[in-house]
Amino acid sequence: MLNACSLRDLFVFARKYVKENHVNKSFLSFSSRLYRDLTLQLIIFAQKSLNMEDKKETFIRLLRSTGREGIEKVIDYLEKSGFFLAPASTKHHLSYEGGLLEHSLNVYKMALALRGPIVKMKPEVEKNLSDESIIIAALLHDTSKANIYKKAQKWKKDEQNRWVSYDSYETDYHRMPVGHGEKSVIMLLSLGLKMTVDEIVAIRWHMGAWDLAFQSFEAKSNISEAGNRYPLLSLIQAADNLATHIMEQGQEPKPGQGQEPKKEQEQKQP
Repeated sequence: MLNACSLRDLFVFARKYVKENHVNKSFLSFSSRLYRDLTLQLIIFAQKSLNMEDKKETFIRLLRSTGREGIEKVIDYLEKSGFFLAPASTKHHLSYEGGLLEHSLNVYKMALALRGPIVKMKPEVEKNLSDESIIIAALLHDTSKANIYKKAQKWKKDEQNRWVSYDSYETDYHRMPVGHGEKSVIMLLSLGLKMTVDEIVAIRWHMGAWDLAFQSFEAKSNISEAGNRYPLLSLIQAADNLATHIMEQGQEPKPGQGQEPKKEQEQKQP
């Protein structure tokens, strides 16, 4: 069944179609093509909705499998804050509805795939890479992204150099602007989630050097020590990087379908 968001998207598509295709077309030809294209969009939206529901169920089932204190409050927050519908980014990887959910599951899958070879080469780290900790750190590393994205209407030039509108996303950091990894940790702890030090460190520093405060000696010292002491951090960093730059490459929508076009062609309005 289509959700409200899918129906709204379908309505927007129909409205744009009428505006862009009604000129100089016979009504019969126009209505035939409109029916065909709307049917195609309906199928796409329905499939997308089903896929998202399956992924959401898998995500929640994995979190509940940990039996961790506070996990139900975390799931409730993710539902209410829009986590499951958020993009993973505004214009980079998986910059479309449901992208954040998909990315989180990709990081989990990649972490599991990496753990086996790592433990085989260094068995003593197995105790630090438990299923439970991988689920918590991989699925919840981007919790802070749950409420920072908002939909935006933007404009671009098409192939005929005409201005056309498209749906995109913008970021809004006004809610607790304290960073990325550290914000995720703060949010999870405030929701009452019981976390190990390994999990806290892995989520806090999962961005690696990209999340270092400019010229901060303390930050550099902390991330260096964290990398040496906590194998889970290195695993999540690698899984996040590989998911973003390998698994999710080629899955981007075309400009005008969630991903922003090149800067020189984009504007808020014509």
